[in-house]
Order: sequence, then structure tokens, then C-alpha cells
Amino acid sequence: MSESWLQLACCPLNVAAQQAAQDRQAQLTKPAGSLAQLEQVAVRLAGLQGREKPAVEHIWISIFAADHGIASEGVSAYPQEVTGQMLRNFVGGGAAINVLARQLAAQLEVIDLGTATALEALPGVRHLALGAGTQSFLHGPAMSQDQVTQALNAGRDAVLRAKSAGTELFIAGEMGIANTTSASALACWLLRCEASAVVGPGTGLNAEGVRHKAQVIDTALALHRPQITDVVDGLRRLGGFEIAALAGAYLACAQQGIVALVDGFICTVAALVAQQLNADCVHWLFFAHQGAEPGHGKVLQALNGQPLLNLGLRLGEGSGAALAAPLLRMACALHNDMATFAEAAVSGRSA
Repeated sequence: MSESWLQLACCPLNVAAQQAAQDRQAQLTKPAGSLAQLEQVAVRLAGLQGREKPAVEHIWISIFAADHGIASEGVSAYPQEVTGQMLRNFVGGGAAINVLARQLAAQLEVIDLGTATALEALPGVRHLALGAGTQSFLHGPAMSQDQVTQALNAGRDAVLRAKSAGTELFIAGEMGIANTTSASALACWLLRCEASAVVGPGTGLNAEGVRHKAQVIDTALALHRPQITDVVDGLRRLGGFEIAALAGAYLACAQQGIVALVDGFICTVAALVAQQLNADCVHWLFFAHQGAEPGHGKVLQALNGQPLLNLGLRLGEGSGAALAAPLLRMACALHNDMATFAEAAVSGRSA
């Protein structure tokens, strides 16, 4: 399939349901506005889900994993074989996201889009084999046109599986050594800024490593900026398989009417790519947290995103979104189950 689906209309907001939820909030036994952002979350969820009492009990987590050719330029503190090793860890249930998924009773799937180290067929993993990782974007495009199309489609397909399972909240995570470098390059291009404004330590680079990483990105941007023709082409040149899949997933969530909870820096850059492809998709995105990467706040600002948490996280895997999911559940529970003034025979505000 071509990329024509990227511009399909996103599901509209149900204004009547949102207003009904807003009216309910005004009758709950608390001072108006006292639960602040939690009230806003519940009302917004109601409008998106088309029901006065929203719910996010059924959660689906898709982890997209891939390697990056730019790792050969010494931009990561970890070797590339870690990507494949972590895939085995996901299968074994030992990663942070496994722990969190169990706590949430969430459905967890792992998609291997293409690793540098050849892997055996892992049980339960979807091996798509788009390539042995991307190419180094320091010297040319990271992906071919066919690869970026397949990666975008992989994200959409994950959302379609989630929808068929009755999912109410979609979380996407990522794993890929050097993917903060690709995400930073995309952010620099989209935000029209220099690498020093967004580049951080990723998995743990020291100050010299961060400077080198920024230099690599600036050099690559000088090569690609004059040649980029549109957003998909920018993604093809600077992105990664999993970043493209994330962008495709966020677009598909909006088109299929599923709320998405966006994780950290890399996922938020993918959300910015999705927003540039189809602006209305951003209404379906909640932002889980603001992480430690210096560029994360800048990308959130560009999306007008209000993060639920700020814990200095920098793990990835969808872990920050999984940590924020209980807040959405609690917002729904408070909205749905708290008594109204009339039900509790409590006097409301007099003026």
C-alpha cells in the first residue's frame, strides 16, 4: 500500500459528549476546578471517546525496535548489539516495560523492524526485516522509499490490531541504539534549529560525546536540508524504522478513534512528524511526560503538549507512558464514580 492513507481524515471530536462531561464535572462534590488537569483529561477523553463517562481500562502497548546506521559515527554510549539483546529481554519479560505492562494488565507486543545483528526467530515477536538497520544519514538517506513506506504501514497495522482487540488506550514504545540521534536530527529539521539546541546524552554520553553527536547531526543536516522535498522525505533521510512506525501509529490512532499516550523524546518527535503530515491527529494524543533530553521540552512546546509527569525519565520503551496511564485511569474514575452534589445531598456553591 502507498502512503496515501496518511492524509485520511481523523475522527472528529464528539462535542455533545464533551459538553455532557463538562456539565457533570460542574456537579461533582468538589470545588470547581480543584482537580485541575485531571478534570481536563476526563472531559477531553469523553469528547474523544464519544461518551460522557470515558474509560481507559483496555490498554495496548506496541514496542517498535530497530537499529540505526548513524551508530557507526560513535554517537551512542552502547554498542548496536544491545538492540537485539533487549528484544530477547522483552521476550523474557525482564524489561521495564514488561513490568509496567503486567501492572497495567496491558496487551504487549514487540515488532522487530530490522536490527544490525541477525536474530533468531523470537517467540511472539513480529520480525518485519526491513533491513539490517538504517543507513548512516551522515552520508546519505537513512532509508529507501520502500522502507519508509513499510515502516509507516507497520505502525498503522499495530493500531489496527489494537482496535480489533477493543483497545481504549494505545501506547507505543521504541528501542534502538542511536535513535536519539535520529530523533534529534528530525527535531532540528522540523524546528529549524541547530543541533546544540536539542541534543542530549541519550543513553549516557559525556559532555564530549554530546558535542560530537551535535557535530555529526549538523554535518548531516547541511547535506540533507537542501534536498528534502516534504515531511516523508525528511523522515526517510533522517529518521529510523521505528520512528517512522511511531509516526504511522499516531496517525492511525487518530483515524481509527483510539486515544494515544505519547512517551518520551523519540516518541514525541515522531508525534511532531505525524502532526506535520496530518495536523488533526494531535487532538488524539496525550503526552505522558517531559523527559531528561533537552530537546524534549522544545518538541512538546511545538505541539502545544502538556505533559502529565516530569520525573527526569530517559528510558524509552514506552515506560513513561505506561507510568502515566494510571493517572488517566484515575481521572476517569474520579469523573465517573464521584457523587454529584444532588446524589450526596451536599450543598453546592452559592455564588
